[in-house]
Amino acid sequence: MNSVRSLVKFVGRLEGFPIAMVLLGLYIALIIAAPAVFTHPLIYISFLETVPPTLIAALGLTLVITAGEIDLSFPAVVSLSGFALSWGWKTFDPAFGAWIGIGLALAAGALVGYINGVMVARIGVPSIMATLAANFFWYGISILLAGGLQVTLKGSQDNFVHQLLVGRLFGAVPVQAFWALALAALLWFILNRHKFGEGIMFIGDNANVARVMGVNVEATRVRLFALQGMIAAFAGIIVTLDIGVFYPDQGNFLLPAMASVFIGGTSIAGGAGSVFGTVFGAYVIGSLAAGVVATTISGYWVQVVEGVVMAAVIVLNAATGKGNMAALSSRFRHWRAPVASNPRQELLQKDDTAPS
Repeated sequence: MNSVRSLVKFVGRLEGFPIAMVLLGLYIALIIAAPAVFTHPLIYISFLETVPPTLIAALGLTLVITAGEIDLSFPAVVSLSGFALSWGWKTFDPAFGAWIGIGLALAAGALVGYINGVMVARIGVPSIMATLAANFFWYGISILLAGGLQVTLKGSQDNFVHQLLVGRLFGAVPVQAFWALALAALLWFILNRHKFGEGIMFIGDNANVARVMGVNVEATRVRLFALQGMIAAFAGIIVTLDIGVFYPDQGNFLLPAMASVFIGGTSIAGGAGSVFGTVFGAYVIGSLAAGVVATTISGYWVQVVEGVVMAAVIVLNAATGKGNMAALSSRFRHWRAPVASNPRQELLQKDDTAPS
């Protein structure tokens, strides 16, 4: 019995484990409901291709929310970075123009993030307002620079950069899935094993206490938003290379990215973040729409099902958070257990009812 309890406690400490179980349960349910689709590997390969851009953006957002902030501007950064990549691609020789475009895209994302960080940390503008304004502004800049037109990346399929970032491993598995997983591992290390990540969690928990502990709150926030801008730019690079076309309103996945973060277990109040929870959360969100349609249920039910699943996962996170799976299992074991009697209370009750 003790070994079982120890195993439960260990499993409960695994980051993202409850969400991983939800994802597994979702796929089992979809296999039962739509076996013709979900027993075929092509549907999972499709998820590995389409989910990573949202996942990458959500990973950066995980760190921002852990710090008690929010970033609503990353969709515009995805668009701006896509334009920067396409501009470098068509302006210079594709052999090195792709690398120039990638450099410009990452620099543009870092610039937008840095400006957001300065507005939040130095000027004191609430992050929700600063980044909302930035989202409108930089989307407008992207549309102006592109003239409202899409740009095709000619010959992208044969370019080495395309094969490196969004090619097919063994001719089948999308490479962007591995880039997203590698980024998740890097950000997990930063958040849980690095001084910068420690500062992020301190700030999210209590910025004043973080200052007392020696954390440079303002500088950490600026660096955090700059990092978020670069991560969003990387998502824009993946999107643009994968489809081979830049279009001004690309990157419109604000709500799926935020949903991935929150159902993954990151606290909306800050101070606690779950990077791998976000990974599983992104695949839960990315699989629902295709799953609902594959079961022949009307597409009008997609958002209803997504809402129900999100609510259920958030409740599960609340019940099993902070490694509390053992406590949850204890509650179920004692759910029907009778309340132990108190001999002293029974004696007092007998004295009260005895005739005087």
